[in-house]
Amino acid sequence: MSDEETTTLSPAPPVRAETPHTPTGASRAQSWTRRLVPLALVLAAVNLRPAITSLGSLMKEVTGGLHMSGPIAGVLTSVPAFCFALFGIMAPRLARRFGPGAVVLAGMAAITTGLLLRSLAGGTTTFLAASVLALMGIALSNVLMPVIVKRYFPDRVGSMTGLYSMALAAGTSLAAVTTVPITDALGGSWRRGLGIWALLAVVAVAVWIPLARDRSGNETPARSTRAQAAPALRITRSGTAWALACFFGLQATGAYITMGWMPTIFRDAGVSAGTAGLLLSITMVMGVPLGFVIPWLVNRLPRQGPIVVALGTCGLAGYAGLYFAPATGAWAWALLLGISNCAFPLALTMISKRSRTGAGVVRLSAFAQCVGYLLSIPGPLLVGVLHDRSGGWDLPIALMAALMVPQIAVGILAGRDRTIEDEAGVGR
Repeated sequence: MSDEETTTLSPAPPVRAETPHTPTGASRAQSWTRRLVPLALVLAAVNLRPAITSLGSLMKEVTGGLHMSGPIAGVLTSVPAFCFALFGIMAPRLARRFGPGAVVLAGMAAITTGLLLRSLAGGTTTFLAASVLALMGIALSNVLMPVIVKRYFPDRVGSMTGLYSMALAAGTSLAAVTTVPITDALGGSWRRGLGIWALLAVVAVAVWIPLARDRSGNETPARSTRAQAAPALRITRSGTAWALACFFGLQATGAYITMGWMPTIFRDAGVSAGTAGLLLSITMVMGVPLGFVIPWLVNRLPRQGPIVVALGTCGLAGYAGLYFAPATGAWAWALLLGISNCAFPLALTMISKRSRTGAGVVRLSAFAQCVGYLLSIPGPLLVGVLHDRSGGWDLPIALMAALMVPQIAVGILAGRDRTIEDEAGVGR
């Protein structure tokens, strides 16, 4: 820590000559800025899913308005995973060059712009391009949230990850439950219903501006990462890293199928549009309480296998209910699938637990999320194709349930008490 302070606060002799004044002012500025970090984390997290869940609630209206076929709609639901993999891998390099705060700020700005442009799109191509812009901002922030937590709160990783996960779940469920009523209140235009969420992103942009200027602490992780660049590349030798990437990918597959298609499944079963959105919000809102409880449990259990099994069992039960009685037990299935989707905060917390260093968390976060999201790309697309070919939801739901089995298996492996440094040979 003393090396960090020397590097950051004393780059040249003239600065030392002003030590009676400069460090005090810098310390006050840092203290004020760091008090914004919890609020900034919450606002960023709240904005990481409305672009997706708001679209899920209005998928029928959007596909009808833009004349999309089933496979094209499936592509639309696969775009988030593709963007998260493609752009997420850029996050560590951008963070080293500009600082994680500046990159997250740029991400929030991209979300704002993408949501606005999407609401004005006149065709499928423009709509997809605007969605990609918003999703690029989400991808960069996705990877850097665990890094921000590890940097500012190294002794409170579990609680701060829980706060971030709760906010993410709250934003997800808020968009799911309110998009349809807001759209109706704004005259029934799906464009207004989707574009309104840009206002929430604007608030996040304003709060992240001071953090983008806070370079204290940005130097050390960058140098630490460069210092470990050679051994860190051997993360591919870590079985835990691969297991965590596969677990992340499978839970992302289930989550994006749920967010993109579950309202449509319920609506096709005879549930109204408003109720279908409310059911999706129930699924998403389960991440609010469990998003705090699960990281708390992770910090107290050396192995996270039991949590993985419990969440997977709930997922299997939810899909079974969705298959046999989608409308009759809709509330129960939404609740069970909401519990199962809390594999996301579990994966985030395990990323922080499976590395001993901040540089390792950066590398593991990028690796697990990028590989994971690449693996999740075919899932939502395949659901659209199966539904289009079969004319029903039996085959897609059976696919969702089948994917839960390998998710449990790799989750148990990822939850073992070990670090990627041990397996990759770092520090030996």
